[in-house]
This record gives sequence, C-alpha cells and structure tokens, in this order.
Amino acid sequence: MKSMSLNNLKPAQGSRTVRKRAGRGIGSGYGKTCGRGHKGQRSRTGGYHKVGFEGGQMPLQRRLPKVGFRSRKTGDTAELRVYELAKVGSELVDIDVLKEAGLVHAEAKRVKVILSGKIDTAVHSKGLSFTAGAKKAVEAAGGSIQT
Repeated sequence: MKSMSLNNLKPAQGSRTVRKRAGRGIGSGYGKTCGRGHKGQRSRTGGYHKVGFEGGQMPLQRRLPKVGFRSRKTGDTAELRVYELAKVGSELVDIDVLKEAGLVHAEAKRVKVILSGKIDTAVHSKGLSFTAGAKKAVEAAGGSIQT
C-alpha cells in the first residue's frame, strides 16, 4: 500500500462520472442528434418550455383546487392537563363546568385529559376521556372517573 500524499489523491471509484460530450462523432455515442432524438421541440436549440408545461394539456398545478382542506372536527376535542382539574374547585367535573371555568373553549364537544403535572386533590369527573397515565394519577389521588 502506498503512503498518502497530495500527488496521489484520487476520488473514490465511480463517484465522478465523465461529462457527456455531445456532437463529437459516432464513436462518442452522442454524435449526429446528440442524444436529443429526431425532430420535435426538445430537439431544437432554444426549443423548450416553462416548468409544468404538459404540451397544451391543462397542467397539474391548474387542475388541482386552490382551496385548502379544513377539517370540521378540528375544534371538537379540547385537551386538558391533569393539574388543571384541581383548579376547577367543584365536586363533579364535566365539560360544562370546565367551560364555565374557562379551561376549555366554548365549541368543545369532547375533552381529553392528559398526564402533565401532579394532582393532589380528589377529583370526580364525568363525561371526560383520559389517557392511561392521567387515569392512574386521578385514581391515585383518590378521585373517580365516570364515562
């Protein structure tokens, strides 16, 4: 093996491809038509078109609708953290109580409680959905969950 020096450095095999030399005779593989085929717009000098042009057919960017998609269900579910349940200060916590307390937005139809923070007070909830961790935390604090 040779020692490495500046005069024998070479790129890795196959990492640098040889440039295509069009119009240099039959032997080059790109003689005569120079890899452009016969006739047509793409064979001509300067004969090209704008990006997205499909030969007169209505282009994809014009066929697709311009209006975006907005799910109607997006605002239905509200997310609530476990420690926020204790802030309500009510015996039974349900969606209406949470809306009155300002913890959930007015358009919410479902509320999902996630495990974030700690809960020390016993909270009894009705009609709320819980993640597995949040459910354990509420029950460990002496609370109950009704579906």
